[in-house]
Amino acid sequence: MWFRHRRVLLVKILLLLVILVVVGLTSLGCVKGLQSIGWSGGAVAGDTLFVGSKEGRLVAVNIADESRQWSEPLKTSTPAGGFGCAPMAGGGCAGASAGVAIYGTPAVSEDLVYIGGYNGKIYAFSSSSLATRWVYPREGNLQPIVGGSVVAQGKVYFGCSDGKVYALDAATGDRQWEFETGDKIWATPAVDGDRLFIGSFDNKLYALGATDGSQKWKFETGGAIVSVPLVHDNTVYIGSFDRYLYAVDATDGSLRWKFMGENWFWAKPVVFNNTVYAGCLDGKVYALDVRNGDKVAEFNLESPISSSPVMVNSSIIFASQKGVIYTLDTGSNKLKQLVDVEEEVYGPLCASDGVVYIHTQDLTLHRVNANTGAILMSISLKSKE
Repeated sequence: MWFRHRRVLLVKILLLLVILVVVGLTSLGCVKGLQSIGWSGGAVAGDTLFVGSKEGRLVAVNIADESRQWSEPLKTSTPAGGFGCAPMAGGGCAGASAGVAIYGTPAVSEDLVYIGGYNGKIYAFSSSSLATRWVYPREGNLQPIVGGSVVAQGKVYFGCSDGKVYALDAATGDRQWEFETGDKIWATPAVDGDRLFIGSFDNKLYALGATDGSQKWKFETGGAIVSVPLVHDNTVYIGSFDRYLYAVDATDGSLRWKFMGENWFWAKPVVFNNTVYAGCLDGKVYALDVRNGDKVAEFNLESPISSSPVMVNSSIIFASQKGVIYTLDTGSNKLKQLVDVEEEVYGPLCASDGVVYIHTQDLTLHRVNANTGAILMSISLKSKE
């Protein structure tokens, strides 16, 4: 059993490495046989959950009556390249008719929903009608946008595979500022007050002024950073592909502590009751003391963890890549399996009113009662076209 588990884990890691290599070849054009997938998480605003579908659409799901709306599909006039490329018969790649992969979770603010596509554009949609309000850039494309966006201070912030962080006017889409790092960015930024935090493939975590994009500090790790920073009590918690989870002072970028797992940290961690809970691609969740990074406990989910967890009351809900959903009671530090959705899970989880929403690769939004583990009727994200 041990050997089989290790072999499956190695296969998963190799697949992720292939993705990294392919994305590195984005500028060289399409790679034959690869198809866009996307793993957008959901964002809940009021009674509506917004999520990017595998068809390349923004979907609005009314979680009260289960009605749905779909945006027009995101389009690209040129092949996106890399793993955002959809194959055509006989080889080659689909162009304008192919749905665009959506990897980032939508951001919702007032009457607009923002989402980035692998075609190198970011879109603002009406939250009520899903009509397009604006697109950036208006002409041409940036390089692929993999991470999600964040809205604060009247601006929408996102990172791009061209290695830049962008700030746009949230109402109009006009560019306010940009900041260039040393390599591509897959990560979603985090904004805390007037500071923006984001990681890059150049191995660095950056703290920028949210108003003007000025660099406050940078912190270097030993590997690429794709996880979403967690900012809590003036500390930034960030995972790296060097197998460490870092706790960094948010004011000056100094290291407070670091903890080594057995593989990469990809998922965003959670802090509760002075404990950091961090899922790792080694299949384990590590519970660490926020003061010094000492390990309090570890839990084996027996499959890599790339999906960011959610809190429901005092429990944390985790998903393994193979689709098993777990609840971790933070009071007793007991892990319990809730359900197996039997589909691979990569995107972050979301929750509302005690229900966990899990977006899987089969155009399905699964729903699970976080308290009882009861499986509620799933919702198809497939459009009627």
